[in-house]
Amino acid sequence: MSIVSVRAALQSKLDGMTALATVWENVDYTPVNGTPYQAAYVMPATPDNPTLGDDYYQEQGIFQISLFYPLQNGTAAAEARAQLIRTTFKRGTSMTSGSVTVRVDKTPEIGAGRVDGDRWHIPVRVRWFAGIT
Repeated sequence: MSIVSVRAALQSKLDGMTALATVWENVDYTPVNGTPYQAAYVMPATPDNPTLGDDYYQEQGIFQISLFYPLQNGTAAAEARAQLIRTTFKRGTSMTSGSVTVRVDKTPEIGAGRVDGDRWHIPVRVRWFAGIT
């Protein structure tokens, strides 16, 4: 159940930001022409086992928020949203769901923008970990 709690903590933090339509994994969504949206993905990595002789381990991974903005409107709005995500999930941020606390251990990465269909796409990657016992 740890990854379920990790997902809930990350999604709740993103959902608490200023309104922007969000595409959650495995949920149907039809983009509205001319309207920006974001898509969120929890991408678990190989768990870390920093100790021996106990049941403790660390879930870790990336929470990627892909921003999709209409083309031909410049980059300012998308970059401002990317910066807001970076600020909201700044290094040291912690979020809890159930008994699991998720921590951001690095400053979020804002990737290079590119054309994706009829949108300008900027990925933002939040690296996280959660200690599980």
